[in-house]
Amino acid sequence: GDGVLGRNKKGKGIVDHYGLQGKVQVEMNTFSKAMGTVGGAITGSQDLVNFCRNKTRTYLLSGSHPPAVAGASLGSIEVLENKDGKFEPVVANLLDNIFYFKKGIVDLGFNHPITVAAGDAPTAISPIICGENDVAKAMSNRLYEEGIFALPIVFPMVPRGTARIRVMMTAGLSKDHLNTALGAFEKIGKELKII
Repeated sequence: GDGVLGRNKKGKGIVDHYGLQGKVQVEMNTFSKAMGTVGGAITGSQDLVNFCRNKTRTYLLSGSHPPAVAGASLGSIEVLENKDGKFEPVVANLLDNIFYFKKGIVDLGFNHPITVAAGDAPTAISPIICGENDVAKAMSNRLYEEGIFALPIVFPMVPRGTARIRVMMTAGLSKDHLNTALGAFEKIGKELKII
């Protein structure tokens, strides 16, 4: 949820979104979504940090990030801190795009398991259920032919019969971009008899 969720469109994450500061013992953050880098972090007590450093395979068996990756991650965190107020319009635009796209997908008749009511937690990932693996793969290939990059998520990553297309929303997309994408989804969804 970092960079997307948070109260008052500030993008400070799911703990802030639900007002749980001081009530959560462990936070796991990824740098590969809204931050646009790689890696992640686990924050918590000193005992937890020590345990993770000494017992978790992903920490013990991984190399350090190159300085450029660490610098990019740090830069992303500084942007999220929003000290100059420039980040809030970006989050606001992202949230607008999320709601616009998800509502469009639902209005077209796609099976989208995440509701789009104004009070829901808006996430930048939109899973669009296609059913069988081959249908999701065909949808992804056809979308690519139409200039839309959206990967299929298939069994065994999801239960059988729930293969899906995973769309990642960004703040940099215009309504024209979103309408083009929705048009492609409608065209291909009808071709493949998903809608």
